[in-house]
Amino acid sequence: MITRVFRNGNSQAVRIPQAFRLDADRVEISRTEHGDLLIRPVVDDRARVLREALEAFDDELGDAFVAQVCADRRDQAPPQERDAL
Repeated sequence: MITRVFRNGNSQAVRIPQAFRLDADRVEISRTEHGDLLIRPVVDDRARVLREALEAFDDELGDAFVAQVCADRRDQAPPQERDAL
């Protein structure tokens, strides 16, 4: 499908046909190794950053880390009882 490119202030814009409408307020744009533009909807930027961070640590943390965290939580001392202030 061919569409129109136009200027919008100091930016270049592309009219997105109805068949390709995105259900997002923000998009991530990048260029592939072949020079093509790739546009992806960004649902929640914070969720994307967290997902990328978890994926980066996934290989290093693994099942051993999760098992250790669970063991540490089981071995914690019970909460202390204190007088009210």
